[in-house]
Amino acid sequence: MSDTLHVGTYNIHKGFSFFRRRMVIHEVREHLRLLNTDLVFLQEVQGVHHSHARRIHNWPAQPQHEFLADSVWTDFAYGRNAIYDDGHHGNAILSRFPILSWDNQDISGHRFESRGLLHCEIEVPGWPQVLHCICVHLALTAGHRGRQMRQLQNRIEALVPRAAPLIIAGDFNDWTHQAQQGFARGLELREAFESVHGHPARSFPAALPVLQLDRIYVRGFEVRDARVHHGNPWARISDHAALTSVLQRV
Repeated sequence: MSDTLHVGTYNIHKGFSFFRRRMVIHEVREHLRLLNTDLVFLQEVQGVHHSHARRIHNWPAQPQHEFLADSVWTDFAYGRNAIYDDGHHGNAILSRFPILSWDNQDISGHRFESRGLLHCEIEVPGWPQVLHCICVHLALTAGHRGRQMRQLQNRIEALVPRAAPLIIAGDFNDWTHQAQQGFARGLELREAFESVHGHPARSFPAALPVLQLDRIYVRGFEVRDARVHHGNPWARISDHAALTSVLQRV
């Protein structure tokens, strides 16, 4: 039994490089494996895209979350958020441990920006309670983002026991720090990178990050380490940097 988890979050930009110049999902898989995390929270995951599959010769036959999980992360869940004629995309969680249940809550602010909360209950061997994991990708506008944070808080208060370990990670689009000022304090959450370095990670754009968009919030853990992975090679495979953290259950 281990009380330590290594987790990561990454907006994979639907498997395309910055400005969508080339398909890089194979490189994304390679570099995600090198992070050696137990859990990965992914945003902008392409479940299906028929025209890409016809046009790009090495487009994976599997949905991107299955292709990325491969033999490394034995369990996965995918929440389909945006649906269109050619396919759909959304959030995903990859796990080395059994996912007991999952649910995707629609929190879309309007029909032009589809968003969801992917909530998994995960069984970590030897832990007395299930681990709750929520993957998010929030809206670009402050008004919609604020409503989505309230929906997230309501879900946690209703479904996650106070004593249960909890991780919330993803692309918050929160350059104004509303998350920390609002729902994080109310739910007694700690932001992993801020706990170690005194401020949230700069994660966008990946080549030279300026904006603090991506976060890992935790409850029931001590944060042992937190890193942002930017510059090369990360800047070649997404517009966001990846974040990782080492957490110890308390």
